[in-house]
Amino acid sequence: MKKSFLFLCLLTTFSAFAQPSRLLAGKGNVYLENGKPAQLRGISFSWSIWGGAKYYNPNVVDHLIDDFKAKVLRVSMAVEPDQGYLKDPELQWTRIIPVVERCLERGVYVIMDWHDHHADKNVETAKEFFEKFSKRYSHSPFIVYEIWNEPERIDWSIIKKYAEEVIPVIRKNDPYNLIVVGSSTWDQDIDIVAKDPLLGFHNIAYSFHFYASEPHHQEPLRKRATEAIESGLPVFVTEWGVGEANGDGAFDLEKNKAWMDWMEKYQLSWANWNVTDKKETTALLLPGAPANGKWRNKHLSPSGKYIREVLRKHAK
Repeated sequence: MKKSFLFLCLLTTFSAFAQPSRLLAGKGNVYLENGKPAQLRGISFSWSIWGGAKYYNPNVVDHLIDDFKAKVLRVSMAVEPDQGYLKDPELQWTRIIPVVERCLERGVYVIMDWHDHHADKNVETAKEFFEKFSKRYSHSPFIVYEIWNEPERIDWSIIKKYAEEVIPVIRKNDPYNLIVVGSSTWDQDIDIVAKDPLLGFHNIAYSFHFYASEPHHQEPLRKRATEAIESGLPVFVTEWGVGEANGDGAFDLEKNKAWMDWMEKYQLSWANWNVTDKKETTALLLPGAPANGKWRNKHLSPSGKYIREVLRKHAK
């Protein structure tokens, strides 16, 4: 009895002093505070509109953590289309907050993704959102800010200027947490960024996106990304899919393995696209999958089964 009581006291004391690790941008990667690559593997929610919106709830968060074994979840808040943040900010706020809160309660990292292809046209709204969000969550080391999802074919100087406006808004409230910046051509041109990174800001990483079966996303793209990583640019794969860039197309296991091996080689963190039941290759769920999580094998698409298996394998 005395030994059990002593163990309980030691465990309680350890828990009281143990602190979750903040993510830190470093040479070619994102690291934990102990200096090891974070190598977080997880899942991206779909756009917070359309069919994927019904999965924005704490039960789904629990299922992705408990069953899929996700260590990072990405909240892809729609900005421009339909009922996105520009048209209905209150709806989007009330939709994302329960998901973010549940991630923090469960102790998993959450990427707050400003899911906008044209963020340079919505700078003031982005600043207002990130001011509000960072003020609310600056206390948590689990928060990651992704300030522009997939800029299209525009010059890096435009993306850089946008980042130089938005980052100080976040840093006013949150001096420490990781901020992820995009690059042109849908987050593929990180080789360009590596030659001209942001200066004067700390704890900044850069997002890299790919679709494993996309014909244009093969060895030449991997080579460009490898050069950026090996030059020291901190990289986080905040979105990738098993199919092609349109969300559909082929699910090529050999090409997926090549990309998976590459991410493992460089110990990169990643979030797979996406939690929805749309009839698409990259959708993790089959049409009609329950909105409250608790999915069985019959609810998972080939993509969902594959990603679940990968995540569970690495959780062991």
